[in-house]
Amino acid sequence: MNQSQFNHSTAPIFDRYDYDHPAYDEMFGAPGAARPHYDDLYRRLLDLPPEELNERQRAADATFLNQGITFTVYGQDEGTERIFPFDLIPRVIASKEWDVIEAGLVQRIIALNLFLKDLYGDAKILGDKRIPRDLIYSCKHYRCEMQGVKVAQDSYVTVAGIDLIRQENGRYAVLEDNLRVPSGVSYMLAARQVTKHVFPLLFGAAGVRPINHYGSALLETLQDLIPQHRPDATIVLLTPGVHNSAYFEHTFLARLMGIELVEGPDLIVHDNIVYMRTTAGLKRVDVIYRRIDDDFLDPLTFRPDTMLGVPGLFNAYRAGNVSLANAVGTGVADDKAVYAFVPEMIRYYLSEEPILDNIETFLLYRSDEREHVCQNLDKYVVKSVGEAGGYGMLIGPYASRKEREAFRGLIQANPRNFIAQPTISLSRAPCYIDRHVEPRHIDLRPYVLHGRQVNICPGGLTRVALRKGSLVVNSSQGGGSKDTWVLYD
Repeated sequence: MNQSQFNHSTAPIFDRYDYDHPAYDEMFGAPGAARPHYDDLYRRLLDLPPEELNERQRAADATFLNQGITFTVYGQDEGTERIFPFDLIPRVIASKEWDVIEAGLVQRIIALNLFLKDLYGDAKILGDKRIPRDLIYSCKHYRCEMQGVKVAQDSYVTVAGIDLIRQENGRYAVLEDNLRVPSGVSYMLAARQVTKHVFPLLFGAAGVRPINHYGSALLETLQDLIPQHRPDATIVLLTPGVHNSAYFEHTFLARLMGIELVEGPDLIVHDNIVYMRTTAGLKRVDVIYRRIDDDFLDPLTFRPDTMLGVPGLFNAYRAGNVSLANAVGTGVADDKAVYAFVPEMIRYYLSEEPILDNIETFLLYRSDEREHVCQNLDKYVVKSVGEAGGYGMLIGPYASRKEREAFRGLIQANPRNFIAQPTISLSRAPCYIDRHVEPRHIDLRPYVLHGRQVNICPGGLTRVALRKGSLVVNSSQGGGSKDTWVLYD
């Protein structure tokens, strides 16, 4: 018996830890035996008196409160602003594991960008019948207006947040691709700041790869999109405004990069050139990091009833006088039905086998797959193809008969709008819950930057399903986050 196992038997902080679960446990390879890359953290937790750990959690919560690190839950009568829940026990990833993740993400983002370039060009992949044409053209995020538009550096997806889970066999798999306006990176950076204060000695000795360069990496990636012959270029971050759920992040990133935070009325288009209103007059804008969905970007091209966007912006974009990150129309590639064909994209464009697994996905517009899923709804997770944040989803094994019947009706009425996947038990990591360490289900959202080259911040946002037994990690559904430590070799 090693020292960690011996201490565990007398450590009250772990006396509620449940090992009898089929899910992969990130910390423990066997009951009371920490995996090698978790061993230092495990010993530190055993050495800390419960009251001191409790005090550190309170200090972490206070930091989030004082910094105003919040998110918004829509549809709540009691007020929408919430402090982002944070668990102080970091998630640790070994160097060799991260090497596989990183290689898989690079492969995936390159293939997705090649797909979007092809789709809005000659669409050879559709002509070769590698992806069904009807599936693409029925996607609500497909933008025919993008046909023939030249995109700087062929970077359609400049910023991606790709959700990973670890399966019961220990292999990582992609759960979904967030390619429109992915959020959460500010929580990743804030979690690192807090954890360094909570475990300063352990952090210093653990050999954790840094992530504080993300702001400069994002800025450099946006600079890659500057139109030619613009030496004094201006980059701005376009936000829907203070009522958006991610407004804290918008202000955080604008400050981090040293660029202006603007709203639609702050910009004006004249002769297909975008200008920003300033106290000194109009100033030309060259790159817009937009945190607004396609529909609300330009009322002259998309939704005419929106007040969030900039009239004439899309014409300036088509003319090549301004770059947008991410490009218009990227949402077609993160449609949850199109997700099922990403492995085929990798084979088609790169002539490689996918490094990261996809989750088995049933396409419910296919009658045989729809019939199978509808007869076995108690076994599957059903998702709306265009929703995010944990909305529009049925977790069959945990749903009531009435809920399953309601979803069956929705599927039959609009089968293209839904996919189904087996209920997968996400891996579990230790969390500090009511003065004890207990396992909770987690996922991982690494952030991938694509400009002249691909840049991936080591780690990402580890999201936690803080409700016991829950598989839903989204903050809007009661989830929280924790720091992610990727170790040097």
